[in-house]
Amino acid sequence: MYEINYSSEVRDARAAAAPIVALESTIITHGMPYPQNVETARKVEAEVRRHGAIPATIAVLNGHLHIGLEDQELEALAVAQDVAKLSRADLAACMAMGGTGATTVAATMIAAHIAGISVFATGGIGGVHQGAELSFDVSADLQELAQTPVTVVAAGAKAILDIPKTLEVLETLGVPVIGYGQSDFPAFWSRASGLAAPLRMDTAAEIAKAHAMRAALNLPGGQLVGNPVPESAEISRETLAPIIAQAQSEALAQGVSGKSVTPFLLARIFELTEGRSLATNIALVLNNARLAAQIAGEISQQG
Repeated sequence: MYEINYSSEVRDARAAAAPIVALESTIITHGMPYPQNVETARKVEAEVRRHGAIPATIAVLNGHLHIGLEDQELEALAVAQDVAKLSRADLAACMAMGGTGATTVAATMIAAHIAGISVFATGGIGGVHQGAELSFDVSADLQELAQTPVTVVAAGAKAILDIPKTLEVLETLGVPVIGYGQSDFPAFWSRASGLAAPLRMDTAAEIAKAHAMRAALNLPGGQLVGNPVPESAEISRETLAPIIAQAQSEALAQGVSGKSVTPFLLARIFELTEGRSLATNIALVLNNARLAAQIAGEISQQG
């Protein structure tokens, strides 16, 4: 019915039963401008390798699901125009129609699970948007975490979201939310959200054991690991709060909705922070790649 295209590096890793870390592609097409997007993607892949795992950037190219991208494919995706933003609802349709699309957290989790990859590093997950009690704008990432058995390493939920409601929905869905090395749930650009993480683990080995125990108990769904951005790159909540509020007000005034909200807000916050948000974004993604590689290595050893 469909074929999976594995990069040569991922194919070799699968044959050797080496640890693999899945990486999303919307950060390339919708998260950063060119050339920072392709430069960051290559840095993230290199960081995964440096910490003992193989990176598998996931995307749909001309209808084919790619688990790992060759260098020329990564470059082409970075400059491509009108790339679809794929979640659970449109992944299959894009493939069926021969389209090209970048995977969100949800779609990357689906593809990783199909490929037998247990760990995925991203920037921040989607969640409950501000005003969701009226708009019902809740990311499919949350439901995906509840049903697809992949451990996701993120710097918490994106700070533009309603983080208290996001945590409430995750609790309702039975998703383990783990604070890595701290008891406070991180808030993307900021190390702390002021909200407690339901669980705390301080080592990659502990997270790997919890992943394995969920599989042993036949529990559906994955784990969310909140990995705080390094202190040197953090932007405080106090600094960000009025900037986020301004960007959200502008999005509302301009009628931005649906999948367009997050890219609009991230771009506007980049402008209002004079580029600082992008530097922090890059730092946190690299930090998540390091931890994800360590967790993947522990899962491989424990298995």
